[in-house]
Amino acid sequence: MNTNTMEYPVASKARPVSEKKQPISVKCRQRNRFIPVFLIGVAVLSVLSILYLEIDWLKMASRVGDIGVVFWDLAHLDFSNMDLILSSLVETISIAVLSLLYSLVLGIVFGMLAARNVFRIPVLSVVTQSFFTFLRAVPTPVWVLLMLVCLGMGPEAGVAGLCVHTTAFFTKSFAQSFESIPDETIEALEVTGASRLSIFMNTVLPAALSQIVAWAGMRLETNFSECAILGMVGAGGIGYVISNSLQGYDYGTAGVAILLVFLVAYCIERVFVRIKKKFS
Repeated sequence: MNTNTMEYPVASKARPVSEKKQPISVKCRQRNRFIPVFLIGVAVLSVLSILYLEIDWLKMASRVGDIGVVFWDLAHLDFSNMDLILSSLVETISIAVLSLLYSLVLGIVFGMLAARNVFRIPVLSVVTQSFFTFLRAVPTPVWVLLMLVCLGMGPEAGVAGLCVHTTAFFTKSFAQSFESIPDETIEALEVTGASRLSIFMNTVLPAALSQIVAWAGMRLETNFSECAILGMVGAGGIGYVISNSLQGYDYGTAGVAILLVFLVAYCIERVFVRIKKKFS
């Protein structure tokens, strides 16, 4: 009599997989050591700054309630001066757009000269970068004030002052974008006999176009915000309306102007986000 024997698989004992512990790299350890030093340095500088400025914390605490009162007054929007507000807003947008367009052209030209991989003239790159580093180090309000002295009150000073700082910003940013193009690509095109200007116009510039669009969108938003501030010093635009309204305690008009500045800045950001997605 045959008996059918069923064989069951014997479960083998699962052996724990020994995970090798990877040693922490030296660079990671150095960074971890740097963090406490950095935090201590920030704390020391903060204490020294507070002592030097002699900040009256009790006075600040006693005036916290006034901040709420001012914002409450700004919330009571007054639309009776919409004609003045809208015309000033259009003027601010025009100043920001003009300064951006002029600076884009100048930034591409000077960025081409500052990039080390386009013309490959080290002296030219160093001189261009150093010059625009100086221009960039001087804040935009200082340039606008200088242009106010030279050109007088009005939007011309705002456009010229913004152009100086924006061009300096674009020169550095675009040069970095141009230098991100692999050297092998440029050398391969040089072998074919193409000139360096032709390589830049047909290869380097199109390859960096998405980055240029991103820089332009960010700078347009910055220029618009700076225009709102520069109008307070006589450069025209919505900032002049906000300054006069606050000085005259017309918080309702100032609230409408500030709200429109926020809405326009938000729309600029969203539009350039969509444009960047199409180019990327």
